[in-house]
Amino acid sequence: MEAIVLSADQFSELVTKINELIEKFERGTAAHRETFVDNKKFLEIMGVSQRTGQAWRDEGKIAFSQVGKKIYYKMSDVEKFLNEHHNQSFAK
Repeated sequence: MEAIVLSADQFSELVTKINELIEKFERGTAAHRETFVDNKKFLEIMGVSQRTGQAWRDEGKIAFSQVGKKIYYKMSDVEKFLNEHHNQSFAK
C-alpha cells in the first residue's frame, strides 16, 4: 500500500474542493426538474375515463396545464391529489 503525503495547504485545498462539489450536488438535487405526464398517461395511471379526468379538472380537484388542446399534469400534483384523497384502513 502506498502512502500519499500532503502539506497542510494541499489538504486544505482538497477539503475546500470536496465541499464545493458537495454544495453543487446538493443544489442540483434540490432543484430537480419536475416531471409532467400528458392526459393519456394520467388517465392510464389513475385508471379512469376521459370524462372523469375532465370532471376532476372542471371541479378543480386536480391542477393541470394546457398547451393548445394538449393537457399535462405535474406528477407532484398527481401525488398531492392522491394524498388528499387517502383514507386509512378501517381494520383494527
